[in-house]
This record gives sequence, structure tokens and C-alpha cells, in this order.
Amino acid sequence: MTGAKTPALGFARQSRLLKPAQFDAVYSTRLRVVDGCFSINAARNTLGYPRMGLSIGAKAAGNSVERNRVKRQVRESFRKEAGTLPALDLVVGARNGVRTAHNARLRESLAALWTEVRKRCDP
Repeated sequence: MTGAKTPALGFARQSRLLKPAQFDAVYSTRLRVVDGCFSINAARNTLGYPRMGLSIGAKAAGNSVERNRVKRQVRESFRKEAGTLPALDLVVGARNGVRTAHNARLRESLAALWTEVRKRCDP
């Protein structure tokens, strides 16, 4: 199978929210979906593709090992779903449920939240 390329599933710099002003703009829109593990705040952007920022605190997720595990799961889920999401800026925050949830539960939670974001933000 030479010549067949797998699409890149990276989390490029252009796909991230990096500055506090970008996070504040998302929080000010008040479009939010929540479950026991995560909250996702969303705001439309004019870029034509979704971007994501993470807000995974020690209070909700625990020590650095647990926070990094949660962040890896969120980034992976976003990479897989980014092609189906509308042009939004998203901030994913952790809630207390992530501390005890296993990876499969985190993925299920995120999949349901991405579906809800699509429903509420489709033009």
C-alpha cells in the first residue's frame, strides 16, 4: 500500500486557544454544555474551523499525573471530532467526576458533549 496517506490527527497550534483574551471571549458567550465529568463552553469564530483550549484544574482532576491523563483524553477526542464540529472556539473544563472516571468513561462523556455542542451550535 504505497502512496496511501493517513490524515494528520495532530493538535496544531492554530487549533488551540492560547491567550487569556481568547478564553475570556468564549466564557462571555454563555453557551455551555455540562455533564458529570466535563463542561464545554463554546463561541462561534470566523476562522472556518474549531479551536480548543483546556482548563483542567488540580481541584477537579487531582495531581499532575491525573490532569495529564485527562488532558490527553480530551485532546484525542477533539482531534477525532474536529472535522465534524462547526467553526467554534471551545474551552473544555474538568468537573469533579473526572477524578474517579476511567478513560473509557471520559471518552463516552466527551462524545456525548460533542454531539450536544453540534446540536446547539449548528446554523
